[in-house]
Amino acid sequence: MRAVEPDDDDPWRRPAGLGGQRRGDDRERRKQMPLWQELPLLLIVAFCLAVLIRTFLLQAFFIPSGSMEDTLLVGDRVLVNKVVYDVRDPQRGEVVVFRGPPNWTPEFQEPELGFGAKLGRTVGDLVGVSRPGEKDFIKRVIGVPGDRVKCCDDQGRVQVNGEAIDEPYVLENSDPNLPPNPQECRSRRFDEITVQPGNLFVMGDHRLVSQDSRCQGQVPIDNVIGRAFVIVWPYDRWNGLSIPSTFDGVPQVAAMAPPVSQPNSGGVAVVLPILGSLLFSARARRWLPGRRRRLRP
Repeated sequence: MRAVEPDDDDPWRRPAGLGGQRRGDDRERRKQMPLWQELPLLLIVAFCLAVLIRTFLLQAFFIPSGSMEDTLLVGDRVLVNKVVYDVRDPQRGEVVVFRGPPNWTPEFQEPELGFGAKLGRTVGDLVGVSRPGEKDFIKRVIGVPGDRVKCCDDQGRVQVNGEAIDEPYVLENSDPNLPPNPQECRSRRFDEITVQPGNLFVMGDHRLVSQDSRCQGQVPIDNVIGRAFVIVWPYDRWNGLSIPSTFDGVPQVAAMAPPVSQPNSGGVAVVLPILGSLLFSARARRWLPGRRRRLRP
């Protein structure tokens, strides 16, 4: 019987070494992608990741008014943790971003925008770097559900659950001699208010100009977007927004359970979803079609 010569053009009859080398060369050629094809793909992936992070984890907010001076200045950008209050409630002293209830008056008027500006704002809002809307506010939490808040003691200080608090972050306080007016926040004085379940009592650090819970009412916790925890822009104002020791001596309301969260739970809440997504991605890659093992002939 005549021996059959191996055909070099037939991949099933190539010598093992030569066929393996050619198949490896083919795979290397398939892996290479032109830059003009790879760059749009990378941009799309980066955009999708930015939208996911903005929606579920973090968002940058622009400060449009002076109601939080000097803690936050007009033009600052703060990074807001959007998941921390999924695992715990807001605490006194934290700076929070929230959607104002319907009765809240905006602190700034949004200018009329052209088509290009509106398009840019829409894209910026998707990735979390746009200006806030007129109904977005940023204030400091003074009272949590069950707290009794009023002003003032004989030194003009706010009292929470009967304890007067010293507030070093307050830039310019309201006039203590003006009579309280429920329609405006020009007066420092206001009658005792009990914070209702599911609500917060918030105030701005610049009390002379801030429109807050003194005259606009309490804020539902469900309206809170997240906690502002760091100033990220401009770079020379980079600083954390930690909880001050101002409220350490405030007694807990007897009917309320003591807080069970730890101060660092916000950071944990940010890290855990990221680690989970990385673990999911690592597991998913094992099942991608391109990673299947091929049976050799």
